[in-house]
Amino acid sequence: MLLEDYRKERIRKLNEIKERGINPYPAKSNRNCKISEVVDDFEKREGQEVCITGRIVAIRSFGKLVFLKLRDYTGEIQIFMKSNSDETPKGLFGVKDIKLLDTGDFIEVAGTVGKSQTGEISVFSDYVRLLTKTLRPLPEKFTNKEERYRRRYVDMNVNPEVRERLVRRSKFWQATRDFMNAHGFIEINIPVLEHTTGGADANPFVTHMNALDEDFYLRISHELPLKRLLGGGFEKVYDIGPRFRNEGVDDEHLPEHIAFESYAAYEDYEDGMKLYEEMIKYVAKETWGTLQFKVDGFDINLDQEWPKIKYADLLKEKYDVDVFNPDREKLLGILRENNVEVNPDSSDARLIDNVWKLIRKNSAGPYWLIEEPLALSPLAKTSPENPLVTERFHPIIAGTEMGNGYSELNDPLDQLERFSEQQAARDAGDEEAQMMDMDFVEMLEYGMPPACGWGNSERNFWLLEGVPGREAVPFPTMKERSEET
Repeated sequence: MLLEDYRKERIRKLNEIKERGINPYPAKSNRNCKISEVVDDFEKREGQEVCITGRIVAIRSFGKLVFLKLRDYTGEIQIFMKSNSDETPKGLFGVKDIKLLDTGDFIEVAGTVGKSQTGEISVFSDYVRLLTKTLRPLPEKFTNKEERYRRRYVDMNVNPEVRERLVRRSKFWQATRDFMNAHGFIEINIPVLEHTTGGADANPFVTHMNALDEDFYLRISHELPLKRLLGGGFEKVYDIGPRFRNEGVDDEHLPEHIAFESYAAYEDYEDGMKLYEEMIKYVAKETWGTLQFKVDGFDINLDQEWPKIKYADLLKEKYDVDVFNPDREKLLGILRENNVEVNPDSSDARLIDNVWKLIRKNSAGPYWLIEEPLALSPLAKTSPENPLVTERFHPIIAGTEMGNGYSELNDPLDQLERFSEQQAARDAGDEEAQMMDMDFVEMLEYGMPPACGWGNSERNFWLLEGVPGREAVPFPTMKERSEET
């Protein structure tokens, strides 16, 4: 049968149910326990009356006997129904009425807990109650990637591992909150709409607010508002929420994703590396129960003290690049040899960063990448030992930067100069360069204490889960499909 034929037949059944005076979509359910509670605690529940609910996933009818397989969020159980010669109570469905029900329908079952002759844990009931009549059957298999992403609600039913992954995603963020709260941080939600957006090298989305008749940016980072909170007297703050970057979609990047940033006054990047190494390990253990992972061919062991490697040393060792006196033609040649598309007008800093990414993608880690050049870190403090580098740190794991942190710049004149350089690059055509933010500079002039900042996105979850980004979010953004397709 075609889908439309199934739908027409189910609508016919729906109309017959309504003609019997039965509401096929009641609001009230009388459930008093979950299926897992019956199955896991059978010895205690045997012989007891229970009321359970769920979706019918299988129907087998043998004359005066009907076996249903019922599934709720917690598990599955068999429903054993026997023919009853008495008239079916109003609003319920007995064996003779089972033809009006279909797989996918949600029902309520009141009955006695026991075991069938084959020893299967079951609920024995004469009647069931309809909670939701479905008009479309769930497919037995659902593997087409585009259809799975477009109809995620179907995907989660047919492929329950998708739902289980989202549970782990929730644990990932809950563990992050638990860790930060336990270390004295306060979660404060900051605006998503900004007049001036910054805190990262990214192209923003633009929207319009009718009430003010002004354009706003969707934030690309949590950074600058959170640091304003430090200027306002807070000492340890963080936020977890969406950020938006108007860029490409690939296995490691989604234009909309969840991110986390935190800032701690009176701490520097050495303090940060110690704290966030502990955090990453804690979150991994709470989410997956292990610190050993196999990701993209890398064997990753987080359960060790992570070494610290300097940015300039890595580029010198791998490609003989001097990041402080860059040879532009040499950088372009390295990138072309490695089939990296390059804008010939890109700044030297951008070319160096692209060469670094060649090294990163082959790095198993874990290790801390430290002392990134000043030109690549417009919001970080310079090192007192070497003013050409900053007190910035990245954890490198399985070819990915799994976070970004630094000793925060709080010198307003230095910050103004760096913003000016970024704005000049932006005016010259670099759409990812940061914008001038005079309000932030003004906040620094009032004073912000020395601090360490840190941020990571849910890409950390995708990486250790071993799936691309769109597999790890509930409803991936897709190109709109016309009615004709």
